[in-house]
Amino acid sequence: MKSSKMKMFAGSSNPALAKAISEYIDLPLGKQILKVFSDGEIRYQILENVRGADLFIFQSLSRDVNYHIMELLIMGDAARRASAGRLTALIPYFGYARQDRKDRPRVPISSRLVADIIIASGFDRVLTVDLHAPQIQGFFNIPMDNLMAAPILIEHIKRMKIKEEMVIVSPDAGGVERARFFAENLNAYLAIVDKRRYEPNKAELRHIIGKVENKVALIVDDIVDTAGTLCNTVQALLERGAVKVYAASVHPVLSGPAIERISASGLEKLFTTDTIPLSEEARKCGKIEVLSIAPLLGEAIRGINEETSVSRLFL
Repeated sequence: MKSSKMKMFAGSSNPALAKAISEYIDLPLGKQILKVFSDGEIRYQILENVRGADLFIFQSLSRDVNYHIMELLIMGDAARRASAGRLTALIPYFGYARQDRKDRPRVPISSRLVADIIIASGFDRVLTVDLHAPQIQGFFNIPMDNLMAAPILIEHIKRMKIKEEMVIVSPDAGGVERARFFAENLNAYLAIVDKRRYEPNKAELRHIIGKVENKVALIVDDIVDTAGTLCNTVQALLERGAVKVYAASVHPVLSGPAIERISASGLEKLFTTDTIPLSEEARKCGKIEVLSIAPLLGEAIRGINEETSVSRLFL
């Protein structure tokens, strides 16, 4: 697909996925200078005419999240000042999404702040994948499309042709809707973990609601961060008679001791996507398998550019 009116530029956060999307829609990435001055400030310049263009700026807000946010804002400002027509922020992983409410006194709602500064930098639209909290869409007063990577994960699991009965496990009450979607499409049972989070990245697993004995369990979540909850759930499922345990997660944050924990756990495989690039350590881990969401994002870009339906990609 080529359009003289459409252009795509990419930040530094996830060059592999940006390239994959570019190849899928047959649109070369725009020419630019994206470097850092010796004092640490970001240097950016667009090296081609974008006046009136339907312009997409790709940037995943992953490690280093604060740097990548600033990079996105600077790129957006440059595009707006260069008279781009419509400006879309393509953000596969939306950083700060877990700070979406005041859950204790005197804390910020950081995801709302990120939304405000993205709008202030001149973007007309945002395209993202599996927001941790879907209500974050309400923080934007511009169009926002929140795509689901679940169909990609589900189709991959179907191709495995698992013969045993499956049970889909939600690691907490907040993920039940996602787990139910997997269960319905995989014709599987549903189980829920009763979990209590007492501080960031630390949680206590109390009960598993549902039958898991003699079944293949698939834990589904949107984010795997330090993998503490994931590995504790794996252990609990095996202790309760699960035959094998797999996991499916959209965003492989995988910070801190995550890889060490996954490697030492009884988990068969973690299926995830390329919304966030894996570290070198994670790439070496034989228990992690990455599926590309380039076709999903490519079709969304095509739909936006051609003014056709994007909602067909939501389910």
